[in-house]
Amino acid sequence: MMRILLVLVILSLTACGGGQAVAPVGSYGSSSSSYKSTKSHAPSIYKVKKGDTLYSISWRYGLDYKHLAKINNIRSPYRIYVGQKLSFKSTRATSTKTVAKKISPKKSTSKKVIKKTETKTKYSSGPLGWRWPTQGKVISTYSKSATGRKGIDIAGKSGQSIKAAAAGKVVYSGNGLPRYGNLLIIKHNDVYLSAYAHNKKLLVKEGQLVKAGQKVATLGRSGTQRDQLHFEIRRNGKPVDPMRFLPKR
Repeated sequence: MMRILLVLVILSLTACGGGQAVAPVGSYGSSSSSYKSTKSHAPSIYKVKKGDTLYSISWRYGLDYKHLAKINNIRSPYRIYVGQKLSFKSTRATSTKTVAKKISPKKSTSKKVIKKTETKTKYSSGPLGWRWPTQGKVISTYSKSATGRKGIDIAGKSGQSIKAAAAGKVVYSGNGLPRYGNLLIIKHNDVYLSAYAHNKKLLVKEGQLVKAGQKVATLGRSGTQRDQLHFEIRRNGKPVDPMRFLPKR
């Protein structure tokens, strides 16, 4: 009897903590986890590299490009240059006074810049008519709490069309962001941006205006392990669920 009890105790201890449980891994876990937020790792000072734009830097660290521009005294159209140092921390009242003094003598110039900017951004007026960026099954959905799920992943075939989800202006076209592969970022207005990652080929350049539904890239697997599109929408720099904006299929 004692021998049987001893065996049962050993088996009970083994079940409780003697072995390691293997967590199930989804088919697309590796691709989704690649989008782990790097906001917490944002440096206090960032040195601009070749291929960077204010939008791509803001996107990488989960920031609103308007906020980053403001604290670095960068005006629209938000041009930056290689070697420029950007601060991620807000300036204090003392530096605000300095900025005000520098800006005040150039009132006439700033008015001209504003007029030109307004003319170029007329495409973004009115409500955005969101549409699906490509055909295919959604294989990974957005999650506000789960690490690495800032958007949705759509499975597809290599070379199939990737289209602009809404009218806007291309503010980034390149492969400088880790794990996104060939990436496009489109600015739709002062609030919304959308991103298209893992493309096989990028068909539009920075600064180019695009229409809703216009072909902007071809689907691929750059920066991931399978042919798919990773699609994100950000509102004031923060990821939001694309499924809330895309029409029901």
